[in-house]
Amino acid sequence: MIPAAFEYSRATSVAEAVDLLRRGGGEAKVLAGGHSLIPLMRLRLAQPTALVDINGVKELDYIRMEEGRVRVGALTRHATVVRSAEVRRHLPLLAEIAGEVGDPQVRSRGTVGGVLAHADSAGDYPTLAVMLDAEIVTDRRRIAARDFFQHLFTTPLAPDELVCEVVFPAAPGPHRYLKFRRRLFDWAIVAAGVQQLDGGWRVGLTNCGPTPVRATAVEAALAQGATPSAASAAAADGLNPSSDLRASSEYRRHLARVLTRRALEQAA
Repeated sequence: MIPAAFEYSRATSVAEAVDLLRRGGGEAKVLAGGHSLIPLMRLRLAQPTALVDINGVKELDYIRMEEGRVRVGALTRHATVVRSAEVRRHLPLLAEIAGEVGDPQVRSRGTVGGVLAHADSAGDYPTLAVMLDAEIVTDRRRIAARDFFQHLFTTPLAPDELVCEVVFPAAPGPHRYLKFRRRLFDWAIVAAGVQQLDGGWRVGLTNCGPTPVRATAVEAALAQGATPSAASAAAADGLNPSSDLRASSEYRRHLARVLTRRALEQAA
């Protein structure tokens, strides 16, 4: 299908991008990689009156290590994250996850900020952000990841607010991220991530509800000395994932337990 008519503007700075969004009166959308937005527009499930292209905002394209934190600009491409020596040294799980996003074409154009702002519970970066207590930084405030993902495709962002960066804690220790999917480049039916941090384990689940899930019951069991097998039995506690053509709700709960156990065993 053909998208509905829209105005197109190209920004070269954060201030200009925000101003263009403000002029859109709540009906403008940000265009970065476009892998989610353009298909929605083609199906007319999204009909913005204006697109603000931020690919010229070079100040949002960076990876920096500062005071034990890994700062990733919103316009940073997945492929850049995969290749980054800083990321591989200080937060290798992020590089591992970036390498699992889509195919080479998607990784070359898709952006970290775009995945976060889209807030799809099947996305990989949101799970990592929630399980590591990351911060999403916009042009006007800092938002804890646990408060950023409010529901499927829903965040606290204002219509004229722009995601600028995500800040992760450095975590070079044992880690693993496992995705279960039908085909190599598919979205995960379910995924599980584990990361050793501050003497304990962080555990996150992808596509097990309307938002990313931090499996705190598993973390608590591990802290009390449970084995990966015993702790992972709690991975489905409180989960109520939706059923669809790819998997039933019960099967997703089963996958949450199995993938969490495997990720913990492989990380250890």
